[in-house]
Amino acid sequence: MESRNVMPVLSQPVRAKSLLRANLERPSVVLRSRMPNIKVFSGTSHPDLAQRIVDRLGIDLGKVVTKKFSNLETCVEIGESVRGEDVYIVQSGSGEVNDNLMEMLIMINACKIASASRVTAVIPCFPYARQDKKDKSRAPISAKLVANMLSVAGADHIITMDLHASQIQGFFDIPVDNLYAEPAVLKWIKENIAEWRNSIIVSPDAGGAKRVTSIADRLNVEFALIHKERKKANEVASMVLVGDVKDRVAILVDDMADTCGTICHAAEKLLEAGATRVYAILTHGIFSGPAISRINNACFEAVVVTNTIPQDGHMKDCPRIQCIDVSMMFAEAVRRTHNGESVSYLFSNVPY
Repeated sequence: MESRNVMPVLSQPVRAKSLLRANLERPSVVLRSRMPNIKVFSGTSHPDLAQRIVDRLGIDLGKVVTKKFSNLETCVEIGESVRGEDVYIVQSGSGEVNDNLMEMLIMINACKIASASRVTAVIPCFPYARQDKKDKSRAPISAKLVANMLSVAGADHIITMDLHASQIQGFFDIPVDNLYAEPAVLKWIKENIAEWRNSIIVSPDAGGAKRVTSIADRLNVEFALIHKERKKANEVASMVLVGDVKDRVAILVDDMADTCGTICHAAEKLLEAGATRVYAILTHGIFSGPAISRINNACFEAVVVTNTIPQDGHMKDCPRIQCIDVSMMFAEAVRRTHNGESVSYLFSNVPY
């Protein structure tokens, strides 16, 4: 009788074990099939921007309730499950900065201990960014402290815009995407300043030289620099203009304006030097203290800011203030991060 090789029939449990072992040996297959869904939550600092971001993404804003106890402690309740989700928390460092910072830390921690797969802090205006170096004896580096607090709270990733100093990214041991308002600024200049080809881009201080040279190169125009000296914080002692602005439209570009003493003095200096008109374009319009009255009394054609900070109240008090919407840049950054795509496209282009 002829012998034949007969394959043994595997029982169901044995077959299941072998398939499981094969999947464990190929973890990339398992992880791809478990890609988490996305949830976006808003803090109380800038709900309008968060709503614009989710509208752009075509999803609903996550449910969250924020309240304060009678002793002003912040209490946060996440109103839906975040287990295994890719969570984004939108909170800007504006208004009541300390309260908003604490609220963001609590929201990050609440999502992390509720088993969120990843928590990304979307911080359009990074708080304490100006305190980025030890410039005098016993001075704190508060931006580093904020970076540590965000990491300890459980943030896995940071998305922000126009950091006061790029080296703040190095304060983190987690990924930081620092978006630039430059593409939106270039678009606004070309669409709203008819004589932009006869303009000159001006930095109100030496720290912004790299920013204005980049914009000037892309517009193919010249740039100038104002050297300033401070006696103390928020008070400018003297200014010296380096560059020729005579018979040109001067466009002041800076990352932020707080009390607006610097840009108002700079505008006067530019007009004295022969500039025909003066515009100011700022990423973060903080406008605290006497800022609004200073702008109203200054000689600007327009003061243009982005909506990284809420500007509705400022625009009512000062008709010269105009706003550039950057929600589409944050929405695209969120979408690309969630899908594992590169965000470098946003460094030089405005998404449509």
